[in-house]
Amino acid sequence: MTDIAFQPLTSIAAQIRSGALSPVEVTEAVLAQVDRLNPTLTAYWTVTADLARDQARAAEAEIAAGRYRGPLHGIPMAVKDLCFTKGIKTTGGMKLYEDFVPDHDATVVTNLRNAGAVLIGKLHMTEGATLEHHPDFTQPVNPWKEDLWTGVSSSGSGIAPATGMAYCTIGSDTGGSIRFPSACNNLTGVKPTWGRISRHGIFDLAATFDHLGPMARSAADAAAMLEVLAGHDPLDPTSLNEPVPDYLGLLDGAFGARGMTIGLPNAYIEKDADAETLACLKAAVAELKSVGARVVDCGFPDVETFLEKAMSLTMIELAAVHADTYPSRSNMYGEWIRDGIEAGLAATPVDIANGVIERQKFTGALTDLLDDVDMIAIPVFQHGTPTWDEVRAQSDGGSRALFRFTSPFNASGVPSVTLPCGMTADGRPIAFQLIGTHGTEARLLRAAHAYQQVTDWHTARPPVH
Repeated sequence: MTDIAFQPLTSIAAQIRSGALSPVEVTEAVLAQVDRLNPTLTAYWTVTADLARDQARAAEAEIAAGRYRGPLHGIPMAVKDLCFTKGIKTTGGMKLYEDFVPDHDATVVTNLRNAGAVLIGKLHMTEGATLEHHPDFTQPVNPWKEDLWTGVSSSGSGIAPATGMAYCTIGSDTGGSIRFPSACNNLTGVKPTWGRISRHGIFDLAATFDHLGPMARSAADAAAMLEVLAGHDPLDPTSLNEPVPDYLGLLDGAFGARGMTIGLPNAYIEKDADAETLACLKAAVAELKSVGARVVDCGFPDVETFLEKAMSLTMIELAAVHADTYPSRSNMYGEWIRDGIEAGLAATPVDIANGVIERQKFTGALTDLLDDVDMIAIPVFQHGTPTWDEVRAQSDGGSRALFRFTSPFNASGVPSVTLPCGMTADGRPIAFQLIGTHGTEARLLRAAHAYQQVTDWHTARPPVH
């Protein structure tokens, strides 16, 4: 049963469609992993086992009747607990909403239901999708090493696929929270173009920075999920009204990475990343070159002023999100989110204007860079997966070091695919990002898939599995 839970989603989907496996059998295998591991790892807030079994039986009946809906039909999934689920508790990681039960689904949840996916439950996350969990709630555990960071805020969304407790999950990313937990848990995560996936029916952190996206064990599995999640939504006027590509079908198009130009901003990354991280990144780029990509040295826009000025906009938007409950219910908030809200409230009109200006200047400069290459390759972290202590030390310094390779791409709204590329000498996962211009998720996934066809880093399982 454990082997079923760790097979690729695309392989399980093919077996379900052919009748070699039933959605019920697959769901029971995943629920067995949840029963065995969740008490220790705390990936889930809420496990919807009865609902999952009902949906699995319904999927089995539909497929037997010839009504196959696609590669997610009968596949066990889970969603971050900031996605509204009708009739199912949705907390956003907040004590404030500990007993909140929505009366409607988020659009991403509706899309999964329409695709025939099986909902295993709601995944653990930090308070309001910030950097820390509420002090009254149990902190999840990284299955690779107990002292390693789980990669917040989508902590449970990273742990569950890594340990066979789901095939794919939904995470959200405001400054790195799809890429961080993907890197920390040896997953492939997609932060799509801003607006590519509807944000209707979620708890916001900072709306103009927030991205929803899939987290999975391979580029192919993430592509299958992205195709279901993406698309225009009349309920979210900021969602992009553009056709959704056949992400999964395009993975092997144009011979993988052949003909792609990948920029390596050496001066930018060598200033901040350590030797192990750089070695793994450059080895990954060499593999992409071996499957047909062209690699060029490229510059990178200055991030110093951006990090100083524009990142404060997230705290300003955080304060706006919580205006109805803060400070009136400030006693329900943990220290980290309170400090963030207070920082946002303390911002002056000049602070806001400077942040907006620097955000636009950086976005324009990045657009110019991405006009000259198909994508750039950079690390996620400066030093491989950090420990909780290392992250908190960086947070005390304003978090700029932690977000150096991630936050710029939330501000600019461009897509990123994160994928594993190695391990440190002491067993910490190392990952890198492929970043392209707006709307190029299909190209990024094709390059990621080509890389994963000639490497096996993405197949490694954590010690706890």
